Amino acid sequence: MRITKKLIVAGIVSLAATGGAVYATTAYASEAAETAETAAPAVAPKVTAEQAISIALKEVPGSWVSELDFDSRGQQADTWELELTKGAERHEVDVDAASGKVTKQQADQDDDDQNEDGDDGDDD
Repeated sequence: MRITKKLIVAGIVSLAATGGAVYATTAYASEAAETAETAAPAVAPKVTAEQAISIALKEVPGSWVSELDFDSRGQQADTWELELTKGAERHEVDVDAASGKVTKQQADQDDDDQNEDGDDGDDD
């Protein structure tokens, strides 16, 4: 009898969790469909990701690309946003997706403890 109660409770919990996941997925899918209907059709950028990487690597020689994002900014120019790492420095470079021009270049010291206070957490 005790095992039966445990199975019933486990089944109810599982059913509730599955129902919540199905509801969340359905809500997300309908919101995404509404957004897709109202959004302008996507246009491929003139500057490819490979070209943006090449441009950024010329700006910061000896670095490697640690992150690459495409930012479609609506009324403003679309931009490739790259994060490059060179030694202990992190560089942020933005490349215009239409012209290939560098629109931003910023260098930051690498902060190992990820809280942007300039302290890497070492005692030395």
